[in-house]
Amino acid sequence: MAIINFGSINIDHVYQVDHFVTPGETLASNHYQTLLGGKGANQSIALAMAGADVRHVGCIHENDASFKQTLIRKGVDCRFVKCSDTPSGHAIIQVTPSGENAIVLFGGANQTITEKMVEHALDDAKSSDWVLMQNETSCIKEAMQQAKKKGLKVAFNPAPMSESVKALPYNCIDLLIVNETEAAAITGESEIDAILNHFTEKWGHARVIVTLGKVGVVMLQKGERTEVKAFSVEAIDTTAAGDCFIGYFLSAFASHADARQALIRGCAASAIAVTREGAAQSIPEEKEVDRFLAKHSR
Repeated sequence: MAIINFGSINIDHVYQVDHFVTPGETLASNHYQTLLGGKGANQSIALAMAGADVRHVGCIHENDASFKQTLIRKGVDCRFVKCSDTPSGHAIIQVTPSGENAIVLFGGANQTITEKMVEHALDDAKSSDWVLMQNETSCIKEAMQQAKKKGLKVAFNPAPMSESVKALPYNCIDLLIVNETEAAAITGESEIDAILNHFTEKWGHARVIVTLGKVGVVMLQKGERTEVKAFSVEAIDTTAAGDCFIGYFLSAFASHADARQALIRGCAASAIAVTREGAAQSIPEEKEVDRFLAKHSR
């Protein structure tokens, strides 16, 4: 069983700041790093670290090929990652002392995925495989439709949320993973109970996971709710916490783990990640998650 991730690869420019910059303000940064990021790359690394067979489909500028090698060293199959002459996607990330972040994103090469690339990546896919997507690349609709035509399961994380998400073929989605902001935008509701009720009534064809930050996570499937509380840790940097959760959850769930145990595993990995700086490099190894769960058994 493989997970084929049509995902972004970004170069993250990370600035440690005392507070988020305000309009008209010039703010000095305490520290600066250039790191591998992008929701797609982060989720592929988390999947690989969790033990999944993950194949990444994406594009990066030829001068940034070293970041592709980083993915490979982390255990990600990059046979479908293409180098191009389009500038790599990148993000400008501000991180405050409390661990909160604010991000400005440029799509770049992530927007050059073609329908032919989608066809090629799915050519030898098996019915037991999953397809994973976020909202940072081109050809999302085409990938969803081709995956369903082949009988594959589709997981979608509509981040960052945009109006274009509402035009996608929701009937192709088997697993939707959203935070509160994304959930509100999709449902048109503002209160969490109303959001969950909307998904229960309108999304019976799919499982839906709503992540609730420090509170935890709720999963809806077949009219039932599974709730898991977040682990209490001291957060340093929340960048990629959601991506880490998705990778570890999906790796377990796609391997037929119990839904609650897969959610707990995702929450544990995410809890470790927020205690570290950065995106991809904050994602823990599988043995670290095992040790964390042994210490924080539920």
